[in-house]
Amino acid sequence: MKAATLGPGQRAEDLAAMAEGELDILVVGAGVVGAGTALDAATRGLSTGLVEARDWASGTSSRSSKLIHGGLRYLEMLDFTLVREALKERGLLLERLAPHLVKPVPFLYPLRHKGWERLYAGSGVALYDAMSMARGHGRGLPMHRHLSRRHALRVAPCLKKDALVGALQYYDAQMDDARYVATLVRTAAVYGAKVANRARVTGFLREGERVVGARVRDVEGGGEYEIRAKQVVNATGVWTDDTQAMVGERGQFHVRASKGIHLVVPKDRINSTTGLILRTEKSVLFVIPWGRHWIVGTTDTEWDLDKAHPAASSADIDYLLEHVNSVLGVPLSRDDVQGVYAGLRPLLAGESDATSKLSREHTVAHPVPGLVVVAGGKYTTYRVMAKDAVDEAVHALDQRVAECVTEDVPLVGAEGYRALWNARARIAARTGLHVVRIEHLLNRYGALAQEVLDLIAADSGLRAPLGGAEDYLRAEVVYAASHEGARHLDDVLTRRTRISIETFDRGTRSAREAAELMAPVLGWDKDQVEREVAHYEKRVEAERESQLQPDDLTADAARLGAPDIAPL
Repeated sequence: MKAATLGPGQRAEDLAAMAEGELDILVVGAGVVGAGTALDAATRGLSTGLVEARDWASGTSSRSSKLIHGGLRYLEMLDFTLVREALKERGLLLERLAPHLVKPVPFLYPLRHKGWERLYAGSGVALYDAMSMARGHGRGLPMHRHLSRRHALRVAPCLKKDALVGALQYYDAQMDDARYVATLVRTAAVYGAKVANRARVTGFLREGERVVGARVRDVEGGGEYEIRAKQVVNATGVWTDDTQAMVGERGQFHVRASKGIHLVVPKDRINSTTGLILRTEKSVLFVIPWGRHWIVGTTDTEWDLDKAHPAASSADIDYLLEHVNSVLGVPLSRDDVQGVYAGLRPLLAGESDATSKLSREHTVAHPVPGLVVVAGGKYTTYRVMAKDAVDEAVHALDQRVAECVTEDVPLVGAEGYRALWNARARIAARTGLHVVRIEHLLNRYGALAQEVLDLIAADSGLRAPLGGAEDYLRAEVVYAASHEGARHLDDVLTRRTRISIETFDRGTRSAREAAELMAPVLGWDKDQVEREVAHYEKRVEAERESQLQPDDLTADAARLGAPDIAPL
């Protein structure tokens, strides 16, 4: 399968094409659910458009715990339906849909009490594995195992000896959430969807009470478009209520935002061969392997401030450090924290005042003719949410439409990935790159890694690592702008790569070189390069300042000190 190239030329063409006729489906919002909805609609043969006000996955879908999981703790809540559904999706992603992007990850659950806790927790994990195997999608992961305290401390020497009496180890899966969404968008484009980021919906088109499309402003070029569609799908996550307000109709449900923050620390700060899952008084805490780093998270607190740039306060950081240090033999300090990021979970409101109790299940509604709303849910079950949203939209179309087929549609880069992985040593010898570099590319792009290698073959200067972020090649920066829809420096350093959270300087040392690599692709002059670098540096400065503030209000005010970038 030849992947779609999401460059600046494609974006302009797709915006114009969307405005030319009437689409079957227009999806608003390109997080994981919106991108998945566009793919679902396009693969049913529907003419489909996807617009996003900022960048792919710029909201919640780039700021998660990076886990694809069944939701082990939901078993304790007896939510068997949600767990069963999520385990099926986990298996599909690992085995069929995205083996290049979704990988197994082990977790150790320390036991604090003898006897009853091993029986209680062990029964839950055994049921988790059994439910996975029963659906035929658990073969890609090892089964759980019981460990003695001595064995657990060999697996995770970082733990205090008095922090456990034994342990359980089980497996889930993980991915780079922002990369996953970008790949979803490219896959939708392969099947005919027209896609455009930096295209903001400013209002809906109406004929009587019916929604017949949307007014869209090109944030980059400044143009205005009227895009007509038989059905519009609102998939804007924590912005659902804001988008719904443009219709002027009272919604059937509301979405509340819950803030979760994560810390990124270097691999050598925690001596362990496995991830950790720890109980807290409110929820659970994960220590997740992440390449040469660990991700520690998360919190779960109500947030009603700026949705575009949720801020982590000093209190949030202290909360995570306090809880993870309660089990670590060598505690983490503020100086160990390389990166911090905050995201907002879209929770369906109305079930409880405590956000940690709000529903992680999703809802689809048709509040007015021509408009479908999908909200709630969790990253792992995005494909089911997308299917339900398109099913709802299809009911109102005056035509026969095929059933959902995305269970059998691999994402671009998946086809041939395993064969290329087996040939990685030969590819390394052919290209002159170290085999570790080839593995890195295959695990980020799958079979599309060849497109990155083609850039290097055409310009040998792109084979060098990016200054200040040696895990990434210069070619990857160019590829992000030429093939993956990156429009600004922040898109590359924050979402196409993870340099903004994986380096102590938060990417400021890489900023100028990356901007200069992007400039020829995007047609930037020297002034725009300077503006991009200055904006990125101000963003990092504002985030650092927010993380020194004592509470959400002061952290939010500090973070808003850096405005969003816009082209000249």
